[in-house]
Amino acid sequence: MKIGLLGTGQIGKKNARTLAAAGHDVKVANSRGPDTIPADVLETGARAVTQSEALTDIGVAILSVPPTAFEALRELVSTLPEYGVLIDTSNYYPGRDGAIAAIEAGQIEAEWVREQLGRPMVKAWNAIGSDSFSRKGRKAGEPGRIAIPVAGERQRDREIAIKLVDDSGFDGFDAGTLETAWRQQPGAPAYCTDLTLEEMGP
Repeated sequence: MKIGLLGTGQIGKKNARTLAAAGHDVKVANSRGPDTIPADVLETGARAVTQSEALTDIGVAILSVPPTAFEALRELVSTLPEYGVLIDTSNYYPGRDGAIAAIEAGQIEAEWVREQLGRPMVKAWNAIGSDSFSRKGRKAGEPGRIAIPVAGERQRDREIAIKLVDDSGFDGFDAGTLETAWRQQPGAPAYCTDLTLEEMGP
């Protein structure tokens, strides 16, 4: 699968490495340019590119950037094909991002992100802590494998995201539409609990 990944923080870095190692064609970019991407991000085959190159000729875009970056990325995201899958891994932290009035008033974070990006999207990899994500990935079928909830408007998009979550070392749990994505945002029941697929739900 052709994947463009924006962001080289803990989640983006780990996904670039594990998804490339799983055989996917991964391009990775950050806001500072390809020359600033650490060599260890590229060790398993991911390629460092510019942000615009990362979102060109791909089937899946993964955004691992803070919510404050969405406004600047909206135009780039709009160039993705209609059938392309857009996955957001972010969480809103007011101490880092500043207060976002709509979320503070009760809007589900994932629905706010959809409004900012202006297209259907999936929320995934946001409910696992960076330490667990970096250390606790396991092969499919191994006992105690952690599950990661995946929420999104389109079933096909969720299915693709679940497959990628599996390739990253975790069980993907179909969490339904973005209306239910509040369960995986900070402070909610599925956030940073390291539950197995059976523990997370039927």
